[in-house]
Amino acid sequence: MTVCVAGGAMTPFNRRKDGSSWRDWCRDAFAGALADAGLERSAVDALVVASESDFFTLQLNPASMVADTLGLLGCRSCRVEGGGASGHLAVHAGMAMVLSGQSRRVAVVGVEASATHLDGRTVGVLLSHSFDSWTDGFTGTGSTSIYALSVMAFMERTKATANDLARVAVRNRQNARANPNAHLPLDIREEDVAASPLVSSPYRRLDCSPLSDGAACVILGRPEDLPATGRGRVRISGTGAANDRARLGDRSDPGRFRAKEAAARRALAAAGITADAIGVAEVYDSYSGAQLQALEALGLASDVVADERSGRFARRGDLPVNLSGGLLGQGAPVGATGVAQVLVTAQQLLGSFPGLNPRSGPRCGLVDSHGGIATNCAVSILELQ
Repeated sequence: MTVCVAGGAMTPFNRRKDGSSWRDWCRDAFAGALADAGLERSAVDALVVASESDFFTLQLNPASMVADTLGLLGCRSCRVEGGGASGHLAVHAGMAMVLSGQSRRVAVVGVEASATHLDGRTVGVLLSHSFDSWTDGFTGTGSTSIYALSVMAFMERTKATANDLARVAVRNRQNARANPNAHLPLDIREEDVAASPLVSSPYRRLDCSPLSDGAACVILGRPEDLPATGRGRVRISGTGAANDRARLGDRSDPGRFRAKEAAARRALAAAGITADAIGVAEVYDSYSGAQLQALEALGLASDVVADERSGRFARRGDLPVNLSGGLLGQGAPVGATGVAQVLVTAQQLLGSFPGLNPRSGPRCGLVDSHGGIATNCAVSILELQ
């Protein structure tokens, strides 16, 4: 059975200061997805909502409230949470509903209000509790310092430098300049990254993704249950997920994303392809170095540092990565991130993304997300029908 991305839409990812709420953003993304899919509201028979933290929405049981907001009555609804992978895992859950025959057309809505509802310091404290609260959150250890420890181990093993990290931060922000929904479309250079304030060595402010507000929605279904389209379709041909030890110090190699390796193997095997078939990728770049760690773990590079330096991951390279701008440029409202990654990858395969599209017209794309520090990993393979 084939599950396709029937359509989708996203709000701009930014800091909302217009008096709108996360419910408004869900409504806008859902309405846009229905229009893109050519469906009426009544055609949707299930809803999956992704939202990392009730502190951001101030709403327990957000699935019921989103369903009510969207006018979806009498349908199956649930919430999925998996840290930074919440949106992506929600897509996996929606796909499972279709494959099981429980639902015919599923709306997956991801949302987070993490930029303006609370001040940045408070959000940072809350996010530190997405790691182990006892050993990290309550001790004042923040996410940047944990990621920094991991990338230092990666840099020691691979001989990557701060310039390699800066190149990622620059390229993704430059890619975002073509994306009308991007939070940080910046015209910067590597020296700007090096001159930005140090947060936790080797990470500087411009190595870090922003806190963003926003929502994204995709609608999933079997081709026979969807309206005819003249633009082609993108199917989700394989998915994989895996977890790792929650505490970085409990891992045999803190610089490797082992769970991501397992998730990628499973997704590629389910799709019946090898990593060589991937022509475009949206990977989880919460920090610049995390992108390089991800590309290595996903099997998309045999020597990720050499490939980065050669320009392989740029738009004109063999494997364009994060043409949307990624989390660094497009933005990172956590619950919406993975949903948006699936949406923009589908659009890139169709050549309809409103930002940069791959120049080579690939048939296969990869989407990668994770929660924690690659603790809860999700990977999907998307293919043109």
